[in-house]
Amino acid sequence: MLSEHPSQVLALLRSGNKVEIGGGSSLGQAGKRKTTASKTQLVLAFAAIYLIWGSTYLGIRYAIETIPPLLMMGIRHFVAGALVYAWARWRGAPAPQAKHWAYALIAGALLFLGGHGILAWAEQRVPSGLAALLCATLPLWSVLLARVDGTERRIGMRALAGILLGFGGVALLIGPDLFGQRLDLLAAGGVLSSALLWAVGTGYTRRVRMPNSKLLSAAMQMLSGGTLLLLTGVFTGDTSGLHLADVAARSVLSLAYLIVLGSIVAFSVYTWLVSASSPSQLSTYAYVNPVIAVFLGWALAGEALGVRTIVATLVIVAGVILVSTRRKLAPAVETDDHVAQLRPACEATGD
Repeated sequence: MLSEHPSQVLALLRSGNKVEIGGGSSLGQAGKRKTTASKTQLVLAFAAIYLIWGSTYLGIRYAIETIPPLLMMGIRHFVAGALVYAWARWRGAPAPQAKHWAYALIAGALLFLGGHGILAWAEQRVPSGLAALLCATLPLWSVLLARVDGTERRIGMRALAGILLGFGGVALLIGPDLFGQRLDLLAAGGVLSSALLWAVGTGYTRRVRMPNSKLLSAAMQMLSGGTLLLLTGVFTGDTSGLHLADVAARSVLSLAYLIVLGSIVAFSVYTWLVSASSPSQLSTYAYVNPVIAVFLGWALAGEALGVRTIVATLVIVAGVILVSTRRKLAPAVETDDHVAQLRPACEATGD
């Protein structure tokens, strides 16, 4: 289906419980259902998440030019969450229980208020490409947290080398006089903390049982996070910076892009890829997206791309590759296979 008509990407939302494209499905190991997909479908699906999620950092930069960051992110996730929630319920997903909403509220606070809220704030002060590279540290944080909570017994040499290499690239990236100006270290630290919060939120979603419907589960988290972002924006005075007459068309179009493509379409494609591709294939977004983000920031927004940035990019990506392709030394904590448990770096269901 996806290979026949690009518009049929939207058909991914037609199931409240499972997202399917094209061919049938077969049972894989451990009795889990594995979706059968053609090579063309996989190529197009991966191209979609690479390009869309790689471009969301630039989309955020354009959106917050005339829309305050917390309000912008709040609108993005609330609207996307409401649309996906309504669709999932209309397709027959059972109404969630009160405890599910409590879990979603905590996850939304970590992933969207903390993760995306800080990211949007920081992108007022750092280039979008640099933000993407700092967000690429998510797999590094995830490995460290897995060691702390016992998900993995110990960090192997390959993962340790990747962590050291990745954070070494970060140190190179955030040194003084980058991009011909002194980098805002507070904002850079904010982006790193947003990646850490995303890793913490991902770990949390692994340990709670959300509704069986993947779409409903993600929609609840987006709704909760979007509500928290809007409330925080009101209480912190973000609304005072919103002047409707001054909102630029580019900001509005960027926000619409983030809602429709970044949060709904790409998320739906990613949902399908969870069952149609291998974990090693799926993990490639972690080191492809930041490269695309850096290129787009340079090509479309005039962000500086010097030798130092290129070298730091290669070092960070190399570190992420080492971590993403490591051999796990202990079985992962059992989950109920929610897409929210496989969050993309900083940009997943929203971003």
